[in-house]
Amino acid sequence: MPENAMPDSAMPDPAMPDPAIPDTAMVFAAGLGTRMRPVTDDRPKPMISVGGKPLLDHVLDRFAEAGVGTAIVNVHYLPDQIEAHLKSRVSPRIVISDERPRLLDQGGGIRKVLPLLGDKPFFIANTDAFWIEGPKSNLHRLASFWDPERMDALLLVAGTTTSVGVDWPGDFTMDPEGRLARRVEPAVAPFVYSGIGILKPQSFSDQRDEVFRLAPVFFEAAEKGRLFGVRLEGMWMHVGVPEAIGEAERAIARSVL
Repeated sequence: MPENAMPDSAMPDPAMPDPAIPDTAMVFAAGLGTRMRPVTDDRPKPMISVGGKPLLDHVLDRFAEAGVGTAIVNVHYLPDQIEAHLKSRVSPRIVISDERPRLLDQGGGIRKVLPLLGDKPFFIANTDAFWIEGPKSNLHRLASFWDPERMDALLLVAGTTTSVGVDWPGDFTMDPEGRLARRVEPAVAPFVYSGIGILKPQSFSDQRDEVFRLAPVFFEAAEKGRLFGVRLEGMWMHVGVPEAIGEAERAIARSVL
């Protein structure tokens, strides 16, 4: 399918009422930020300022706007800076998941907080990317498409060649129903994972490892035909290396001209 197209079936019906938004988000803020050195020598990556505010606030502000009640934020590297910054935030309500003793990776980070998640679907969010909205909230669009009967995971994806700061050959292809498949070497895939998704806690309940990555959970769901995607409307920006800070800020400046 063309890169700038989105399957009709993955487009939420504009006549539908606002979806039931998951009330909880798991926000990954514990990483070491090694690719962002030397910027991260004295601050955690989520605290890097882009466009006048920390990357972490870009993500949390989107959740607040969408009506998400609680954000669980994990911390490990320079955690005191993140905790101090978040003390004054009112919305969403912040719960800190302390990974100071051991960095658990994203999968392990989710497993640690399963008692807080209960049995309801939840958002996930990386903190090295953000987006300029299109005509409607992308979080609402994602929630509109969520179908737990068909899906184990639903990811917000963006165009590989039309996004800012993408320095890899994409992550997924998408079929007409919105089903995602992993990129096959050496092809360039039309879609990148935006770092935002909806998952089921049940996908982690049988996991016994304390430390594990999240990507294999996605790939297992894809092999079962239960990984789906929704194309982001607007401009997605990935800030993974120091040079990407200026690139993202120039994109922001162009968007307000």
